Amino acid sequence: MSFQLLDTHAHLISDDWDRYQARPFTPDLPVPDRPSYTMTAEQLLALMDEHGVTHACLVQRGHIYGYDNAYIIDSAARYPDRLHPVVILDTQDPATPDHYRQLVAENRVAGFRMANSRPWILDTAWLSSPIAMEVWQACADLRTPMTVIVFDNQLSYVLPLIKMIAQMFPELPVILDHGAMPYGISQYEVALREEAGETVTMPPPPHFGIDTSIAIFEDVPNIHFKITEINFERMVKAGVRSARIIRRMVDSFGPDRLVWGSDVGQSMIWSYAEKVEMAREATDFLDEDEKRKVLHANAARIFGFPATVHAPARHDGMAPGTGRQRA
Repeated sequence: MSFQLLDTHAHLISDDWDRYQARPFTPDLPVPDRPSYTMTAEQLLALMDEHGVTHACLVQRGHIYGYDNAYIIDSAARYPDRLHPVVILDTQDPATPDHYRQLVAENRVAGFRMANSRPWILDTAWLSSPIAMEVWQACADLRTPMTVIVFDNQLSYVLPLIKMIAQMFPELPVILDHGAMPYGISQYEVALREEAGETVTMPPPPHFGIDTSIAIFEDVPNIHFKITEINFERMVKAGVRSARIIRRMVDSFGPDRLVWGSDVGQSMIWSYAEKVEMAREATDFLDEDEKRKVLHANAARIFGFPATVHAPARHDGMAPGTGRQRA
């Protein structure tokens, strides 16, 4: 059986650079360069239609648009049956909690993403300052999931903090981007460490580093794990079959706590077709019910998409794959 998928991690890049301009996270950072490729809502939908992906979460492309979520919000408004926006806002801005409540009420925003854009700054204010805690409370009140991205050098001290906060909001789904484990280290982070003279190696089987990182969440049922191309990239380079790690995670956390995201618009190493195929192959050691949950049902429940999978209406505003760059 070939299961349909739900993409929880799609980044958009507009082709209208005048209307949706690049913005840095903070004034001290340079304005981002315009990428050499686009991933418009229409391009994404064409790819989804072609490869059996029913719905997608539009995750703000923060390193291009900063805290200006206009493009993903406008795109989701054009295609509300298929796309839900997940925004990034400044967790140190006192206006953010109320701003987020307004976005949920007026713009169908379906989730918040907490992110520290600079991994060399080793603090936790972005996650647990008084204002950040108000954001957590807003998500809990609104019943919209919280997504958190944790860099590899933050795992040892940020994961215990996330556990404590998640236990404060037991009904709030908390999703850890790229699994928040050693196999979630990005190529950007690898490059930083190699430039510093380190040799980056991945933990071996049978635990793949899960036992020394995210195993602390085994008894925290509202913590979920998002597996993306970044994870698959590490697995390929380490010569590890992805299905082994996914089976290991399901054995530890159960089948209800894993979701898949393509990372399209950010990681462009593989085509969307390859991303989807890698996701399917990663579930090779799961039974049919486990596959259905990991590839679609869990994400539908968390982000408020239809639980029953129907053939989606096509959106053929652009030919599948147009504007995509292979790196």
